[in-house]
Amino acid sequence: MSIGNKAEELLELIEQAQHLYQKLVIVIAPSNSGKTKLLEEVGSKLGIKVINVNLSLSSLLLNLTETQQALQLPKLLDSLIKKENSNVILLDNIELLFDPKLKQDPLRLLKNLARNFVIVTSWNGVIEDNCIVYAEPGHPEYHRYKIEDFLFFSLQQL
Repeated sequence: MSIGNKAEELLELIEQAQHLYQKLVIVIAPSNSGKTKLLEEVGSKLGIKVINVNLSLSSLLLNLTETQQALQLPKLLDSLIKKENSNVILLDNIELLFDPKLKQDPLRLLKNLARNFVIVTSWNGVIEDNCIVYAEPGHPEYHRYKIEDFLFFSLQQL
């Protein structure tokens, strides 16, 4: 399937998400599988840019202590999103949210943001047993979440 067809499918999911309480769409696949390219294509069609979360947040967190970083991260991410002045937000490179030092629950953080905006985010991982998985068991950034209260778009070969 071409990137154009995938973009159209993702646009349909975004349309569905607009009618939900938590308007979260997760694009899930392993690294280097085309998530960024897909988000850029969708952004081009919607006339919005893709936010590189790692790049944008790391510069804002740079001069804060570790405790301040953990406390301020949700507010900083919220302000980044509000600056976009769009009801659809495309997030890529969210790995920073999984950093154990920042003491965040990445999915809860994304769901909270998705109450006011349609949040479409890339997720480096896989789907296993009706769960989305980030990192390998035993890895400090490992997270496993049941697929509920969000839509997902998988680029995995099923």
